[in-house]
Amino acid sequence: MADNAQTKSVAEPGDGKNGTTDAWVCPNCGRTFKRHSQSHYCGEKPASIDAYIAAQPEHLQPFLREVRETIRRAIPDAQERISWSMPTFWNGHNIIHFAGFQNHVGLYPGPEAVAEFSERIKDCKSGKGRIQFTYSKPLPLLLIGEIAKWCYETGNHP
Repeated sequence: MADNAQTKSVAEPGDGKNGTTDAWVCPNCGRTFKRHSQSHYCGEKPASIDAYIAAQPEHLQPFLREVRETIRRAIPDAQERISWSMPTFWNGHNIIHFAGFQNHVGLYPGPEAVAEFSERIKDCKSGKGRIQFTYSKPLPLLLIGEIAKWCYETGNHP
């Protein structure tokens, strides 16, 4: 990930201060978390999906643009925004999120969608409302569009 953009941070366990031994503090942004190795967004969060994509490594940007455009075509009435530090499509509630990582695009349609499409995503890593599409295979854009539309039409959301 680009500097000042999405950074997965791993910090050292807490030292027992503030009455807890579970907490750890990210050395990059200073935020405190209950879970060790909590991934999170360091730095200033992007203001738009354009800014999010622009902050990603150049070789990943085309994948993210394809996912965005696919979802945009599938649910044209949805608004775009950043939620949970990820590109999000919204219409009164979050419909679906996506995010870029070093080895995959993460799609976050919620647990009901993962269950609904389980047979079609069996070759992907998935669970707890997320699906990972690796960059080493062509992105299943038709499927991504169908998942987004299903989330929109059924009201199931992450």
